This record gives sequence, C-alpha cells and structure tokens, in this order.
Amino acid sequence: MCAAVYVLSTVTGYVLTSALLLKCPNLIHRRKRGAFLSKHISHRGGAGENLENTMAAFKHAVDLGTDMLELDCHITKDEQVVVSHDGNLERACGINANISDMCYAELPPYLCKLGVTFQRECFCEGGEDKRMPLLRDIFDAFPNTPVNIDIKVNNDTLIKKVSELVVKYDREHLTVWGNARNQIVKKCYKENPQIPVLFSLPRVLQLLGLFYTGLLPFVPLKEQFLEIPMPSIITKLRDPDRLTRGQRIITWLADTLLMRKALFEHLTARGIQVYIWVLNDDEDFQRAFDLGATGVMTDFPTRLKDFMDRNGISKPE
Repeated sequence: MCAAVYVLSTVTGYVLTSALLLKCPNLIHRRKRGAFLSKHISHRGGAGENLENTMAAFKHAVDLGTDMLELDCHITKDEQVVVSHDGNLERACGINANISDMCYAELPPYLCKLGVTFQRECFCEGGEDKRMPLLRDIFDAFPNTPVNIDIKVNNDTLIKKVSELVVKYDREHLTVWGNARNQIVKKCYKENPQIPVLFSLPRVLQLLGLFYTGLLPFVPLKEQFLEIPMPSIITKLRDPDRLTRGQRIITWLADTLLMRKALFEHLTARGIQVYIWVLNDDEDFQRAFDLGATGVMTDFPTRLKDFMDRNGISKPE
C-alpha cells in the first residue's frame, strides 16, 4: 500500500511539474533571442510565381515584403556555392548531369517551365531570368533579408564555404541553416555554432517523443528553428481517390501527432520559431497560424501576403 501511494504521488508530481513547465518553460530555460522573426517565408523564392531559386524570384519576394527567403545550396566542381534544389539537372534543366561534376560557368539555364512541387498540376513559366545564382549573389542583393539555407548534400567543403560566405557578409544573425539529415546539421553546428540551426528529422522525432512523454520541458534544446511539413497537404498534392487506406491512416496519424498547438506554444515561449511548409492556400495558412506557428512557407508569396493583409496578421517589428 505504501509503495502504491509513493508511486502515485511521484507520478502525480511529475505530471503536474511537466504540465507547469510546458506552459511556463522560462521558469528553468532562458528564452532564446533571435535577431529576426519571420511570418512570411518564400519557398525557393516563391516557386509558384517565378522560376524557383532565381534572382527574379528572390527579388519579387523581397519587393513584396517577405520576411525570409528559403533556398537550397549545392557546390560545383570549381567549389562555387550555387543556389539550386536538385543536385541533378534533369528536372530543372533537361540535362542528365550533376552540379558537382560541372564548373559554375558550364551550368545550363533553367527550362522555360517548371512544375511547382507543392501545388498539384501547377507549372510556373519563367521570364528572362533562367540562371542559377550563386549564394553570394543573394547576399549581395539582399543584405538585410533573413535567409534560410538547406544544405542539400553532406559535403564538408560546401558547409565550410557557406559558413565563410555568411561570415564574410556579416550574416550570422540573419541566417539559419540545416537539413533533414542529422549528420549535416551536426557538421553545420560544429563548423559555425554562431549560425542558428534547424531541427533535423531525427531530432524532430526525438522532440515528439519528449513532448508526448512529458520530458520536453526539462530538456535543453540547441536548435532555434523547427521547420516541419503539414502532413494533411498530401491529400491536395495527390489524387485523393488514389490514396490507399493505409496512406490515409498514416497521413492522419502524422498530422495529428505533429500539428500540436501546445507543442508550438511551448517552443515559441522558449524562443524557438516554428515554420510550417509548404502551404499554398488560405485554408492551410489559417490553420497554421491558428495552431500557433511563427511563420508559413509558401510557393505563392503574393497569395500569402494578401491573406495576411486581409486577416490583420501583422508583420514582425
């Protein structure tokens, strides 16, 4: 009987303490302080309105007033950091070759029309700008705009070169970098711990485990940005009639576990920004902000701006 009472009182104390610290994490954790807050994030510069990852796309997004540019980086044979999502040029340029096997001057232009990955049956036709820019071109053109860099390959030279560019342009306070792979994020952090990092996929899974066991409020976190998909959008990207029952269940389960207002509120209270990607319609914009996400990443920056203006979602100070 005494043992049962002891266990019950211990569990009750743990649950109550965990619940308190989930709501008030600053009782034991110092709030992370960032130099910027991003609500409007342009995915690949806004891949639904201009050819992805081009200077035209980035300029359009910045002119609209985007809070952050999201982009992807690879490294060329002559060690130039190029902005491109794909390592292979087949999809974007129509040539079966790898960026890593070519010098920057040899890279072909983008095709005139590219599919928009996160919008079903949607294509973007570009204008005159079809050139893959260098990362330094973005830093030169937009010195005050935060940039979110996805390090696409596990390459030590790429990570070192990106870090050197960030330092050269004095952008450690305006840059976040990382990748879904934990090994890349660890290398990024080791190379330059002054540049904030994203949660990798393994760390997101660990974060969820900590959250659902009640341990999260007690655990320190080095990351400053959580960048996650909204799983439910898969029903808009694929023909719903072609989704199997198993796929529907997995999507529902992932969405239920990941899209948690209590989790987002806890993280933002600790100074960790939460970005949800890649959302392209008003329904998903609304859901993300209702859940407490810091920002939304979109292929259609004009559409997101119009939504924010209509709904009185203010720009960060």
